[in-house]
Amino acid sequence: MCGIVGYIGGQNAAPILIEGLTRLEYRGYDSAGISVLGGKGAQVHRIVGRVRNLTAALPKRLAGKVGIGHTRWATHGPATEANAHPHVSEDGRISVVHNGIIDNADSLREQLGQAGVTLTSETDTEVLAHLIARSGAKTLEDAVVEAVSRVTGTYAIAVTDAEHPDRVVVARNGSPLIIGVGDREMFVASDLSALVRHTSQVVHLDDGEFASVSATGYRTFTVDESDTGKAATAIDIKADDLDLGGHRHYMYKEIQEQSECLERMIRGRLDDRFGVSRLDGLNLTPRDLRGFARVKILGCGSAYYAGQIGATMIEDLARVPADAEAASEFRYRNPIIEADTLYIAVSQSGETADTAFAVEEVKRKGGRVVGLVNVVGSTIARACEGGLYLHAGPEIAVASTKALTNMAVGFAMIALALGRVRDLSNADGQRIVAAIRALPEQVASIVEAESQIAEHAKTCADARSLFFIGRVRGFPVAREGAQKFKEISYRHAEAYQTSELKHGPLALIDESLPTVAIVPSDDLADRNLAAMQQIKARKGPVLAITHEDVDFGDLDVPRFVVPRSEPELDPILLTIPLQLLAYHAALILGHDIDKPRNLAKSVTVE
Repeated sequence: MCGIVGYIGGQNAAPILIEGLTRLEYRGYDSAGISVLGGKGAQVHRIVGRVRNLTAALPKRLAGKVGIGHTRWATHGPATEANAHPHVSEDGRISVVHNGIIDNADSLREQLGQAGVTLTSETDTEVLAHLIARSGAKTLEDAVVEAVSRVTGTYAIAVTDAEHPDRVVVARNGSPLIIGVGDREMFVASDLSALVRHTSQVVHLDDGEFASVSATGYRTFTVDESDTGKAATAIDIKADDLDLGGHRHYMYKEIQEQSECLERMIRGRLDDRFGVSRLDGLNLTPRDLRGFARVKILGCGSAYYAGQIGATMIEDLARVPADAEAASEFRYRNPIIEADTLYIAVSQSGETADTAFAVEEVKRKGGRVVGLVNVVGSTIARACEGGLYLHAGPEIAVASTKALTNMAVGFAMIALALGRVRDLSNADGQRIVAAIRALPEQVASIVEAESQIAEHAKTCADARSLFFIGRVRGFPVAREGAQKFKEISYRHAEAYQTSELKHGPLALIDESLPTVAIVPSDDLADRNLAAMQQIKARKGPVLAITHEDVDFGDLDVPRFVVPRSEPELDPILLTIPLQLLAYHAALILGHDIDKPRNLAKSVTVE
């Protein structure tokens, strides 16, 4: 899986494919390739490594006005040229690129082998090229439908046929795929970022939907050939939004953008007079909100940790039982879906496969689910009955920063809406509204002080392992801090509740294992300080992320001070320094910060 791009029109396809693949590099990948239809049939070029390596290896004259390309993130088989996409049929006629996982690939490979087909890769994708080529169907569209009917699993595919160079046939089931509409030219991609320089009109395919794309138009249809008449919609991303803007890394740029992104997130959504949030996109009336007896939040990775922050906010402000769960496990435990529970699916891309499947499980059992996503028109956004867009703008770096911050603020506004239809007073509502309005300026002040946190990054970068600790509101902050550090520094980092150190992890503390402690000014500050004393007594280095008014007494540890918000919102601000700590540690270590190894931005497979 990873990035798909396709083109058909009047221009030379290869440069457009390469540009699209370059735009998709942020998703993470290990190899790349293109297939261009020209006078000599399909010309396929694949290489292990970056798109720039592919560009350098292409012939100077690669003519053809139809083509498909792919950046691969290995699922079946390692990163080799043979395993790179596009995959081609034995006769060289059919070329296929694919995102997703074919669950029955082994049995299909065995069947093809028994039929005399020689498979040249270890991938699941290759079977599609052979199935399509060996179909007896009269059209490419029918051959693709026939082939995918034999497949179980998830896929987004784009297919070209050297005998039918006037079309690209695509299909989707569980992985995103988009058609871009141009002027006598058409585009295909797995992500909007590959299309924004060429079109502002796109078609989002739904699961089980196919499309036949020509230079002059497209037709969308189902497995039984029924036209679906899918219309194009406008996109709100500009090409300039995807540029580095003079910054060295996208992650750094996105950390810097957080104040502005928060302003967009809260604009028009807060009512100062009545101390309430206005979230019309949820499609929930005050009576609906009051009717929920509990809240269940579903997300993966950083979105899951943002959900944990959100669950605590909801319990604090609305006094409604709330918890967050990893969406990747949710549907496999046969969850009990309750009619009086509000389910919230959270995802930056809106395409996270595990979260999308969890949404479908909730809907299948009659639950009410809303989304908290960043991408308009994404799979999760369209599947939910309502939602809240993050308005963080395109997030390119694999490690999420600005989207995560906006997620947390989104949960604060949801908690406020739930609280104000219950027992949260107007005065307390106004207190939270004022605190939310103050967040952009407070975040900006933390980012401006990054040189202070950068000084501590060297100690953390030098360590082979770290602890991140926090209690209650601070624990999901610690979990997110450990996640960021692991993602881009490649150092082992583990988060613990501070209170749990003495129940086992304390055995690992020594002078070589630093601890990053989340110490807000709350009623647990003394307990946090006592734990830090225990760490210091065992010669463990400590860095405290804290507030100005926390009295450390004779405890001499380095600290980074963040401005105070209201207690319920403090986790949002406590998270920001941890982003900077991870960034500067990775910078010291010389890692590829925006494209950490083995990871992908949009995880569209289980």
